[in-house]
Amino acid sequence: MNKLRRHLLTLFAIPTGCAILLAVLFETDLLPCGICADDKGLEFVAATIMELLTICIIPIAMKLLKLKCVERRMTTLRGVQRFSTYRCLMLTLPLLVNTLLYYMFMNVAFGYMAIILLLCLAFVWPTRQRCHDEAAAASDNAQ
Repeated sequence: MNKLRRHLLTLFAIPTGCAILLAVLFETDLLPCGICADDKGLEFVAATIMELLTICIIPIAMKLLKLKCVERRMTTLRGVQRFSTYRCLMLTLPLLVNTLLYYMFMNVAFGYMAIILLLCLAFVWPTRQRCHDEAAAASDNAQ
């Protein structure tokens, strides 16, 4: 149980920490802001892809462990770890990409999407109780 929690906390911390580090580097002018701001075509494509991805990913990530097809496959602690990892990565990787794109294009849409994803992380934070409940649900599914 603690191993699962440490694993998930690491998966939360690394991409989120990288996003914060990117923000610090760009805000202190160690990295140049707006290097792609002139390419409006690329900005449109990136914004469209990230908006669609963010809108689709959030509800899937929030309900991933409650889907019937996933519940059937979560019969062991390893299965719980696998799908919890997927859920974590579904939220943190777009967060990291949106943060980077915000500073590349200086388009606030990317910043807002990153903030929304950051807020969503609070709803799937791997607390001891959540890890215990998910592991218990997996053992119930195995029977």
